[in-house]
Amino acid sequence: MDRLAFERGLLRAGIRHVAGVDEVGRGPLAGPVVAAAAVFAPGLIESGLPAELKGLNDSKQLSPAARRRYFALLTNHPGVRYAVAQVEAGTIDRLNILQATHRAMNEALARLAPPPEHVLVDGLLVPSLAFPQTPLVKGDARSYSIAAASVVAKVTRDALMGEYDRLYPAYGFASHKGYGTAAHLEALARHGPCPIHRRSFAPLKAAAGRRAGG
Repeated sequence: MDRLAFERGLLRAGIRHVAGVDEVGRGPLAGPVVAAAAVFAPGLIESGLPAELKGLNDSKQLSPAARRRYFALLTNHPGVRYAVAQVEAGTIDRLNILQATHRAMNEALARLAPPPEHVLVDGLLVPSLAFPQTPLVKGDARSYSIAAASVVAKVTRDALMGEYDRLYPAYGFASHKGYGTAAHLEALARHGPCPIHRRSFAPLKAAAGRRAGG
């Protein structure tokens, strides 16, 4: 599979600034949703990625060590531009997770300079996106630009959850990253929610209802 095929097609059409965008953190019960955008320079798209980046893939398919290695390579490469945005739990509760995710994507893209001319989106069409877009189902395995965004978003969010673990050590955020594991649910039952929990999500909403009902 040519994972720069979509980027090359847009380059041939005269579009030089093509961003991949992806998010991480839709499903957890706690913490922010994080989106990242990544742009490869036209020269890299034309010639292909250097050998050290060619194993780049969907972040879920990479080990934590591999993700950190690719993150360091991407964020220090002169031919790669990237930006990150996050939307916190309170805003997720207010907007809903889908709208919060789309907000994070738009904010990450808006932080790129120069702005993208076209965006490759992982998944389905994002109606609110402020830029022309091509949605790609499983795009993080089909496009290096989306894969790069996936890795940057994942490593960024994991680091944030590590920081939250130090702030709220009772919940084990460093290990489960806010997902609804048995250990996390047990900690919630014992301690109740902390400030970064998403109170609109089912387990917390149900628990709040039980407490309100006595």
